Amino acid sequence: MARRKAERLVLALDIGSSSARSALFNERGKRLAGTSAAREYALRYRADGAAELDARKLRSRVAECVRETLRERGDVAAVGVSAFWHSLLGLDKNRQPITPIYMWADSRAATDADRLRERFDERAVHARTGCMLRASFWPAKLAWLRRTDSGLFRRVRFWVSPVNWIVEELSGASGCSESMASATGLFNSAANDWDKELCDACGINADALENVCSIAAVAGRGRRPRLQIDSDAQVFTAIGDGAAGNLGSGADEAGVFAINIGTSAAVRTIATRQPCAVPFGLFRYVHERRAVIGGAVSNGGNLRRWCLRELRVDEKSSSRVTPRERRAFAQNRLDVLPFFVSERAPTWPENIQGTITGLTQSTTALQIERAAQRGVFYRLAQILELTESATARARKIIVSGGILHAPPLLALLADALGRDVIGAAESEASLRGAAVHAFDKMKIKIEPLSPGKIVKHDRQLARLHRVRRQRQIGLEELLHNWSS
Repeated sequence: MARRKAERLVLALDIGSSSARSALFNERGKRLAGTSAAREYALRYRADGAAELDARKLRSRVAECVRETLRERGDVAAVGVSAFWHSLLGLDKNRQPITPIYMWADSRAATDADRLRERFDERAVHARTGCMLRASFWPAKLAWLRRTDSGLFRRVRFWVSPVNWIVEELSGASGCSESMASATGLFNSAANDWDKELCDACGINADALENVCSIAAVAGRGRRPRLQIDSDAQVFTAIGDGAAGNLGSGADEAGVFAINIGTSAAVRTIATRQPCAVPFGLFRYVHERRAVIGGAVSNGGNLRRWCLRELRVDEKSSSRVTPRERRAFAQNRLDVLPFFVSERAPTWPENIQGTITGLTQSTTALQIERAAQRGVFYRLAQILELTESATARARKIIVSGGILHAPPLLALLADALGRDVIGAAESEASLRGAAVHAFDKMKIKIEPLSPGKIVKHDRQLARLHRVRRQRQIGLEELLHNWSS
């Protein structure tokens, strides 16, 4: 009798803004029981707009996850990785960190972004890079560091996405995917290369940037990798967590949109046609020559955690949604601009901070938390409609991320969007997406996810939300004019 061919396994990693996760996936796209691991950490926020992580500590957390996952089995065929987009890390000549990780939420480069917009036509830059000239992206971060700490800037030999350094440290393989490069703001997607004009403006050479490839190359520096993975295993360069979230939740077909609400939040769809024009204010990143388009907001689960912590809102109360509370969510008289962390799409209001109007003596902490949550949902509704204007109306909207830990909140999201939504069948969509990407690169077709539960929106409440959303938009316009 012929021996059954051994099933190939993929080690999947997902490095997020607040936690790292790992697991083994089989050829059916299923997580193997007992292989999941997670480690939490926290961004360092400061009043000056800083949002940082320590690279070595992050590497250690990821390594702990992988060791735990590989404790029982280490016979993996490939490694697939998903990670947060946009963030920047500077390495010395020995490829060791000499800067902190400057995260997507770091707003200290806002002035430098403004100066870049004076120098360049932002719409032209957006057309060729898919990114705005804003503090979230590399050009402004590089210009800021060059201006404020020229000594440190000159000592940096390599500028990398943090995940690529971590993968190199753990596996001994290096490289940068087109997915990660396309979200830096320095990558010309049409030319499939780093943008020379922007590099010159930032004072860096292309040889300080990473080689763009899909399979990581063995470093060949004589350093032993920190984790012993099968030498025959293919290590695929990391992809952005946004692209991975779509792949992992099943939102990788035309007309299917993904909404992820984790630390931050985003609306994304994968366009099968290239080139794909994108409305100004949204992003266009690349995944396997397809466009990932949509928009991200900086305030998601991080704002909810702030409310729970600082307003001392009971988490169980915050997660409970009765029919009465669902109506109260739509009728809440507070208006909140949820810009507690410097906000992004679709309007990039860098000159406005978090704002609450309508407070009275009878206002409760829970009402403030709910209004802040609603404010985030309204931003996502704006992005959804703007993205649809470039593609077509969404056939399905699949929701993933930390919001799935409080499923009743999906009803509030559906009402605020005025759309039915589907809770993703896989709670860790980006983690599964890393595995899906690896299997795809190995030419292995995995089983599609089972359909998740549909959460219907209430049409009457959706009409109330449309009115409140216009009030929120009007408040933002008023404050923009006042602060200009």
